[in-house]
Amino acid sequence: MFPYFIMLIFCGIPLFFMELSFGQFASQGCLGVWRISPMFKGVGYGMMVVSTYIGIYYNVVICIAFYYFFSSMTHVLPWAYCNNPWNTRDCAGVLDASNLTNGSRPATLPSNLSHLLNHSLQRTSPSEEYWRLYVLKLSDDIGNFGEVRLPLLGCLGVSWVVVFLCLIRGVKSSGKVVYFTATFPYVVLTILFVRGVTLEGAFTGIMYYLTPQWDKILEAKVWGDAASQIFYSLGCAWGGLITMASYNKFHNNCYRDSVIISITNCATSVYAGFVIFSILGFMASHLGVDVSRVADHGPGLAFVAYPEALTLLPISPLWSLLFFFMLILLGLGTQFCLLETLVTAIVDEVGNEWILQKKTYVTLGVAVAGFLLGIPLTSQAGIYWLLLMDNYAASFSLVVISCIMCVAIMYIYGHRNYFQDIQMMLGFPPPLFFQICWRFVSPAIIFLQAQVHRRLPQNPLHFGSLPERNVLLHQLPQRGGVPKHDPPAPPSPARTYKPQVRVREVPRARRQRSPSPAPLGPPSPKPHPCSAAGPLSWDCPVQNRHSLARSSARLLANSYAAGPEARQWEPAP
Repeated sequence: MFPYFIMLIFCGIPLFFMELSFGQFASQGCLGVWRISPMFKGVGYGMMVVSTYIGIYYNVVICIAFYYFFSSMTHVLPWAYCNNPWNTRDCAGVLDASNLTNGSRPATLPSNLSHLLNHSLQRTSPSEEYWRLYVLKLSDDIGNFGEVRLPLLGCLGVSWVVVFLCLIRGVKSSGKVVYFTATFPYVVLTILFVRGVTLEGAFTGIMYYLTPQWDKILEAKVWGDAASQIFYSLGCAWGGLITMASYNKFHNNCYRDSVIISITNCATSVYAGFVIFSILGFMASHLGVDVSRVADHGPGLAFVAYPEALTLLPISPLWSLLFFFMLILLGLGTQFCLLETLVTAIVDEVGNEWILQKKTYVTLGVAVAGFLLGIPLTSQAGIYWLLLMDNYAASFSLVVISCIMCVAIMYIYGHRNYFQDIQMMLGFPPPLFFQICWRFVSPAIIFLQAQVHRRLPQNPLHFGSLPERNVLLHQLPQRGGVPKHDPPAPPSPARTYKPQVRVREVPRARRQRSPSPAPLGPPSPKPHPCSAAGPLSWDCPVQNRHSLARSSARLLANSYAAGPEARQWEPAP
């Protein structure tokens, strides 16, 4: 866990605080904030592209979780036995077929089946064949799309409808929904944890999870994977943090929020590791094999290994329903943030009165476009393209975006200006630790990670044994590739347990700026265009929210010109 926590302290939390404070001070989305330096607006477009790619395939993963959730509404899970029409002769289940009627498992496995499970390289589990041959109907090549899987297409439509309905009123509606999507998974995790630690072999799985591999501590890939885990776990460089923070009150203590959310998020990742590996340890004990033989990664963990482990539990359909319902909730929580990032960026960029009043139609248009672009991913070759997008569309690009963002804010906009902005907003400057990290440590770490990523050998992707980052369970450790000291995050259809930033349920107000650049000296006294509330103009109409404060110096100058009431920096009643 050492590389993980080093990256969290010196890279994750500082970048998280930077994005929250950046969006909160500007009250703009990931495009509008770059009015501080228009030449870096491409960083905002990069965030939009990343969110678009992830949003397209993210909902495909959610739709698969929906499919498994609906399939669990039965007396016997369909991936529990090998007596189904899609099973092959290589299928070897961990349950004896004689227990089909009562759903219980045998106390001991038959000797021939145990030998097959432990020594045969041809063994495929019923959950794996259900995943490959029935759910996906996997084609033999990435170019052979085959047919669109209609059950998955229907579930994809359900996913996008749910996302749209939850965002139909913007943050007013999604802000209420996330209270449930962010808290209920903890209930399910606790239920699964209590059940998991009471099973035979759970301690073996937990020790496998906690035991570090010190011989890999100096490997560059280990540190690169730890940094990637932090980026995805905290959602840095996606644009979502900037967007959601832009709805905060101007004086909201985002410093406190960033520290609490970051630590809570990573603690949840470690907690989820206990839940996962207690069940996998039980499965390994049941099969008589090492935990490394049953510990999978990527979609294989969410849709093959863990569902197979659930079949060993009494009342397995109940545990399966809880597990996949938790995945759906976590995935929807992240999808809300991704879609809101795109919608807010479009609305802020156009900025006219019509689009501000018709934001619901923009949300509907983005949802329909996401559904249409996700249809190819529901084909028989869709999983190939999903993993391709997961590995290359939103991996190295996050490193580049974060590095450029740090350089642009600290050295182009100016670190003194930014520190003064934060002091104006919070009442105190950022702590010295964050100042050092923003200026030197974090950019250096990100740059070194970029160099390491560029020089590491890029192995071709192979579905089933590929070294991909996890699509579904927030990048749980890749055993054999990522060391055991890199803790997993909670099992959700997104790599990261997306932090839920508290938002206001009122329209954001933009700070007014003059039509043309003016010197930083005090301007001539004149009434504020919105009200006497000061240059922040929290009570301005929605149609006037199209400007960004140029700098704290100008805002202070305007406040002194507007009168003592303006310097209160409080929203007008």
